[in-house]
Amino acid sequence: MKNTVSIPRIFRAGAVGLALVLLASCNEKAPSHPAQAALEPSAALAKLLAGNERFLNETPAHPRQTHQRILETEGAQHPFAVVVTCSDSRVPPEIVFDEGIGDLFVIRTAGNLLGDLELGSIEYAVEHLGASLVVVLGHTECGAVKAFLEGGEACGHIKNIVEALADEAEEQQVLRQKGKDLPACIEGNILHGVAQIRQDEPVLSEKIRAGKLAVVPMLYDVHTGKVVVLE
Repeated sequence: MKNTVSIPRIFRAGAVGLALVLLASCNEKAPSHPAQAALEPSAALAKLLAGNERFLNETPAHPRQTHQRILETEGAQHPFAVVVTCSDSRVPPEIVFDEGIGDLFVIRTAGNLLGDLELGSIEYAVEHLGASLVVVLGHTECGAVKAFLEGGEACGHIKNIVEALADEAEEQQVLRQKGKDLPACIEGNILHGVAQIRQDEPVLSEKIRAGKLAVVPMLYDVHTGKVVVLE
């Protein structure tokens, strides 16, 4: 489902400016400064999971969170992973994965929903910044999915969020097979986002076929802080 929200003029102007910047970066040559070596997708995944283990064990390293790191990244960024996650305040990716400045390219929307703008942001991070892993990180007790299951009339633009979830084939399949099962619907929503990314043509699908990009579904437990891979 594409975004249909009416955007105020001041934000439209800002979006146009951002689009021009991204377009310019697409056309310019690679920067002359040396970039850090890109991680293989499997290594990037292992790095995230190791960070979550440190977070769980209350032994975080808080890496790359210094003024020196600010100076190192002031001219360019080379995140090793993209994290698409919910806007929920209980799910801060840099904290739960124990990463630092410039490590993660984070995209947050209610219910970790994806539209054209979000897919374009992922393409930019993969094609031009060198990220080799995209994670779709949903979480337990997701309010957006709860609103979808509760039904009723949603107010304002929240209605768009609920309708987007209702349009997902994975959610309809869960409803047919398990009824209004919240954990199953949350996982279905995560898998829907993964499918969207894997089918993105031509940028992301080509990277996946070439083995240069992995797309991984993950679930964060707001009760424990643990992240698990769903497939």
